[in-house]
Amino acid sequence: MAENWRGKIGAMTPGRRDFYLEGSAVARISAVNEQGFPHVVPAWYHWDGSSFWFVLRERAEIAAILAERPQIGLVIDEGSVKDEANGRMFEMPKVWAQGLAEVVERPNIGGQWVEIAKLMALRYLGPHGPEYITASINQPRWLFKVEPTVLKTWEGTGWAKKYWVENDKSLTYDDAHGLSRSGD
Repeated sequence: MAENWRGKIGAMTPGRRDFYLEGSAVARISAVNEQGFPHVVPAWYHWDGSSFWFVLRERAEIAAILAERPQIGLVIDEGSVKDEANGRMFEMPKVWAQGLAEVVERPNIGGQWVEIAKLMALRYLGPHGPEYITASINQPRWLFKVEPTVLKTWEGTGWAKKYWVENDKSLTYDDAHGLSRSGD
């Protein structure tokens, strides 16, 4: 069994992944610009259980890139996460995905993006979320939807076994990860 400080090591179950994605970690979204370089920015997101939603400012460079080249990569990760109320904890949680960003709305005021932006503002800013949205409600925004074609998760302070190279100069995978060996 893994040592407590390492947390659960391995892929998250879908329920655990969804619970984590309801938290306040920020996504980093990436697209390739016209010069062929990655353009990576932090962004709030909304996860509906099968798709990521992004509300981006009209003048956000990443929005213009995604409108032209919809291939997107995203990562959501952070250090330790504790939720005392539910008795859950994540050590080094990571979610990464790839897909195509669908333009649901081009920049507008008062569109479908408003409700999603309100949900995100409450989640990220708590009681000050409504103030934030009210102050910027008349600023045009894009609405993008990303249904991942690749969606992977990991948690815990440890390596996936597929990356571990057994050799005579390092500990075994089990020893390095604090796993007990039954039958020894």
